[in-house]
Amino acid sequence: MTAIQINAEVLRELSAIAEDESLMTKVLQYIKKLTAKKPDPTLMTKEEFLEKLEKGEEEYRQGKTYAMLPGESYVDFRKRIGKF
Repeated sequence: MTAIQINAEVLRELSAIAEDESLMTKVLQYIKKLTAKKPDPTLMTKEEFLEKLEKGEEEYRQGKTYAMLPGESYVDFRKRIGKF
């Protein structure tokens, strides 16, 4: 079943209960629950950010750095350094 077909089916089913406020409220709550955004795993506190920054600076001071070669793609670079 395609997304368009599923959308049409959902709207057909909703039209059957469109006049019932309590059922429509329940449907709305369920839809909101389904579509609730998940927390962003990249978010961090200021302290976590500063800790990562300090770790990166320390690795730089120790010479633990990588450079892309001329004409190298990002994907090839990641493969070469073993981060892909």
